[in-house]
Amino acid sequence: MKLQKLWIAAVLFLAGPSLNLALAGDAPFNGIGSGIENLYRLSDARTRSISPENFTGEKGRAGMATNGTGAGASRELGRGWKVSPSVRIGAKTTSTLAEITGSGVIQHIWLTPSPLGKTRWMILRFYWDDETEPSVEVPLGDFFACGWARYCQISSLPVCVNPGSAFNCYWQMPFHKKARITVENLDDAAITMYYQVDYALTAVPADAAYFHAQFRRENPLKQTGLYTILDGVAGKGQYVGTYLAWGTHTTGWWGEGEIKFYLDGDQEFPTIAGTGTEDYFCGSYNFETKGPDGKGHYTEFSSPYTGLPQVIRPDGLYDSQQRFGLYRWHITDPVRFDKNLKVTIQALGWMSGGRYQPLKDDIASVAFWYQTEPHQPFPKLPSKDELEIK
Repeated sequence: MKLQKLWIAAVLFLAGPSLNLALAGDAPFNGIGSGIENLYRLSDARTRSISPENFTGEKGRAGMATNGTGAGASRELGRGWKVSPSVRIGAKTTSTLAEITGSGVIQHIWLTPSPLGKTRWMILRFYWDDETEPSVEVPLGDFFACGWARYCQISSLPVCVNPGSAFNCYWQMPFHKKARITVENLDDAAITMYYQVDYALTAVPADAAYFHAQFRRENPLKQTGLYTILDGVAGKGQYVGTYLAWGTHTTGWWGEGEIKFYLDGDQEFPTIAGTGTEDYFCGSYNFETKGPDGKGHYTEFSSPYTGLPQVIRPDGLYDSQQRFGLYRWHITDPVRFDKNLKVTIQALGWMSGGRYQPLKDDIASVAFWYQTEPHQPFPKLPSKDELEIK
């Protein structure tokens, strides 16, 4: 009998949370958090999608355009034949990509901008419910972990960047009343944007926090050897991801620095301190492997939770500095806070005699987290000239 009970307990554990909840009399599924483990569950959520072919996402109103960027190509076929696949966003203007009323969750965003080389000058902003200050304010490329305005393939769980320049986001973004997404074009020329926002209208749990993402950049670092990824966060929430676009100003290894999480009133010393930059991004020993010639080199990789998808190597001409793009998603290990949060990382290289060298590199970052609202206003976004990659 004891062995039988142990066997039953093991089966329930291995079956996972979906079966356990069902056996416990789980409440009706609301369609939020869809994954392979619960795709069999039915819900009353209503699937909707906003794109240039249906700016409002209304049921039965897609593909009705009579004018748009594809009007010329579809002139012999007429309505319903890819008349409005994209939008043009004028120089120095802001365009609303999506505006949703009701309670629900954004589950997927796909977009591809043109020209790709100007993505640092395309500013994404997300607003939840009735807020006037954005909860997301990030250059488009950096939001999708491509911070150097160049394509790099990324195959992670919440972010995928696919050939030729297809940006995909799978972060779950719940809202109770409204959601609005805008993009500002800082450039002196118009841009073209193809995009689609897929979402569900459904009941949202009272404990659902709001998605936030904040961009920062210092070039060179204001304080030698130290860069602040996030500060001034007040409220209850959890930190879920870091993207760094790191450009070196010196030779040699640059990643000895530790990341530090200051939680709920920590002052001089944090609660969490890492052991090195590549360690935090779940690599080791400089991300270095040996090539067929026996020489060491940086090795790009992209995995579900971590990656070094981008290494820009000096080309003997204008690409004179090494540049890197790194991401770490805290999906299974969110950093939880009750009152406030600050995140920093050290910039450390090496000097002679086995000594650390504090650096003044070019570092840009995106911090991703969920928290209760209202949130504290973000620091002023860097100017167009300060955003320029140089």
